[in-house]
Amino acid sequence: MNTIIGMVLALGVIILVHEWGHFIVARLFGVRVDVFSIGFGPRLFGVKRGATDWRVSALPLGGYVRMAGQDITDIDSGDQKPTGSPDELMSKKRWQRALISFAGPAVNLIFPVLLLGFYYVFAGEPYAAYFEKPVAVLGLPAGNSSSLQVGDKIVSVDGVKNPTWEQAYRAMEALPTGGTLKVQAQDDGGAVRQLDIPVRRTPDEHVFGFSPVPPKVLQSIPGKPAAVAGMKDGDLITAVNGQKIDYWDQFVDTIHKSEGKTLQVEVLRNGQPITLSITPKIGAAQTGDKVYQIGVGPDIAIAHKSLGVVASFKAGFEKTSELVADTLGVVAKLVTGRVSVKDLQSVVGISRAAGEAVSLGPSATILFMALISVNLGILNLLPIPILDGGHILLLTLEGIRRRDFSLAFKERFIQVGLVFLLALFAYVMYNDVVRLLPTHS
Repeated sequence: MNTIIGMVLALGVIILVHEWGHFIVARLFGVRVDVFSIGFGPRLFGVKRGATDWRVSALPLGGYVRMAGQDITDIDSGDQKPTGSPDELMSKKRWQRALISFAGPAVNLIFPVLLLGFYYVFAGEPYAAYFEKPVAVLGLPAGNSSSLQVGDKIVSVDGVKNPTWEQAYRAMEALPTGGTLKVQAQDDGGAVRQLDIPVRRTPDEHVFGFSPVPPKVLQSIPGKPAAVAGMKDGDLITAVNGQKIDYWDQFVDTIHKSEGKTLQVEVLRNGQPITLSITPKIGAAQTGDKVYQIGVGPDIAIAHKSLGVVASFKAGFEKTSELVADTLGVVAKLVTGRVSVKDLQSVVGISRAAGEAVSLGPSATILFMALISVNLGILNLLPIPILDGGHILLLTLEGIRRRDFSLAFKERFIQVGLVFLLALFAYVMYNDVVRLLPTHS
């Protein structure tokens, strides 16, 4: 049930928003819209209002707006050729048609700001509860060369007195790559030391030691090594290969440094000790670096901060900007090869993630919807034939040459894009399904 709810919210609502963007700008320019469909294929049910047939179709994996007089090479144009009527799409100027294509992705990028903003107004902005705690060095990686010591209390970071974890993280984020933090640390005896700590931004960097997050599993991803080995949400990790584990970061470091060797992971499940044999596999970290992973996430206590209306929408804009930057980063890494196409998710992976988000509660669900909306907006702007970005590219090229391309060229242009996307979709779905197979580890 969670998966169904998640799919309705993550795909149904987001696609509805996307198509509404096309619809509203088309109507703004006086284009008649014949069909507004959620899904493809045969019409299941709907209602006709004015000239528009608002329908739900059989295949709920997308949607479309069919405008009067669309270019017949468009995949959703139907069989009605343009007649030259002033309310048809092809009768409009190229810049107007380009704006209609751009409107869907644009609304997808605006929607998360509104969605997150309204959520923050009513529920507050979610954050990791430990962000409020003062920074103390609880544990350090083995062989750590930092001048900090376990037990140190951080009394200043770049001039901020008695910083919380949130303030310390913000100070690190504000630094340029290779920058240095000015830190004052107080040891158990009360002596204060002035330290210059470089920030390298590597996957296993812990500037202030391990964050105070217990090694409890909340997101065991089906098909990944941990789930294949039997690890479940709620498991509390106590040791790896006999080494005691106290913090989540400590556990992650152990996985990253495993060199792909099978690990004996001891967990507590409902108070009962269990030992699991888990073999980490190479995957892409958020930074794009290839590291050993097992496919789990931490159970982090979440708190909510009350915000005013203006502050809520500002926070929504900032969070959306982060999602946009992260998505653009992934696209760039795909192009450069730092992230593999195998790491992408199809409808299979998205549906599973949507169900997990719903199970985690409203905050995770809202954030997941925002992420999907941003992804849909950016990916649709890529200059790939059949996508909105491909339409915009074609219109731009026609504008530069001051005449339309031939019908044969447009058909081939669309066919190339369709074949490319179908092949990519099939490949990504294949990898998704293979990851779910019990024999895959």
